Amino acid sequence: MTTELKTGGQHGYLRIATEEAFGTAEQMDAILRLVKEGRADKGTVSLWGFYGTSPSERTTFIRERLLDLGPLRIAAMDESGIDKAVLAMTSPGVQSLFDLDEAKGIVTRGNDQLKDACERYPDRFIGMTAICPQDPEWSAQELKRGKEELGFVGVQVNSHTHGHYLDEEQFDPILRTCADMDIPLYIHPQGPPDNMIGGMVEAGLEGAIFGFAMETSYHALRLLTTGVFDRYPSLKLVLGHGCEGLPFWIDRFDYMFNAGVRSKRYERLKPLQHGLHHYLRTNVWGTNSGLPSPASIKLMMEVMGEDRVCYAMDYPYQFVPDEVRRLDAMDISPDAKRKFFQTNAEALFGI
Repeated sequence: MTTELKTGGQHGYLRIATEEAFGTAEQMDAILRLVKEGRADKGTVSLWGFYGTSPSERTTFIRERLLDLGPLRIAAMDESGIDKAVLAMTSPGVQSLFDLDEAKGIVTRGNDQLKDACERYPDRFIGMTAICPQDPEWSAQELKRGKEELGFVGVQVNSHTHGHYLDEEQFDPILRTCADMDIPLYIHPQGPPDNMIGGMVEAGLEGAIFGFAMETSYHALRLLTTGVFDRYPSLKLVLGHGCEGLPFWIDRFDYMFNAGVRSKRYERLKPLQHGLHHYLRTNVWGTNSGLPSPASIKLMMEVMGEDRVCYAMDYPYQFVPDEVRRLDAMDISPDAKRKFFQTNAEALFGI
């Protein structure tokens, strides 16, 4: 007999899902217009050219559920025993757009829409701010509005912005504001930029199967290896999907980074105040979104520490309630399980 999943502390902990997506019709229309006009990059064309137009059961479900911030989403949370969901505007946000006034308008209205939903369901929904990294100074102000006026607990940036990354100098207002205001920065994947994607589309590997993790781990490594966390030691970085593989690779990353520094091959690589393991255990949190693997979660906990690993489902892209049962049954201590499902997210996001 399959155990019924219930909310309210069924096993001595609440379940807080920390990477759950929503979208707005205005956002989707703008992205699809770029695709139709031939102005979107290959990753966006592949992802939203399919998810935005396909009549398949999966894509129809996802479009419907992205746009729902009400009964359908609450019913799905109840079905899978999710007490609270941390919601963020779906990838690529507005980062693929070129018209900044349009992009900022979509962000502002999307943040307001999410705020309204959080007020309707204050015990279930928690918001993360969407921004428009194309305008870093404006984004810094929207971050402040998100925290101070809307009550949001973090910001989601959908990795690259037209092939540019947050370690670049022009984005410093965003990093500085996140550090100064204690706003966790969740870097979420999107398709690799055109100068990176190569033959991945033709191979069917540019999306969540591989390209997302490859591109987002690259983004994270740019932050880890260029002194961002020396400049902003209080900055909190959150990565999904098994921390985008960083815990598995960290020993090799650290060794080869230091070898690169010693060789003086790269102008960009300079000595850091700490080893890469330090930043992974001090400044980075990881979630298991889309990766319901006890073995992977245990590895994350061993490498990063039990206090830095959080639960996520990745709704509506990956909605499999039975995965919750699998993680409820993980062979870890009750204290570690409560941290994973509940208290780490509460501490990280100030919930």
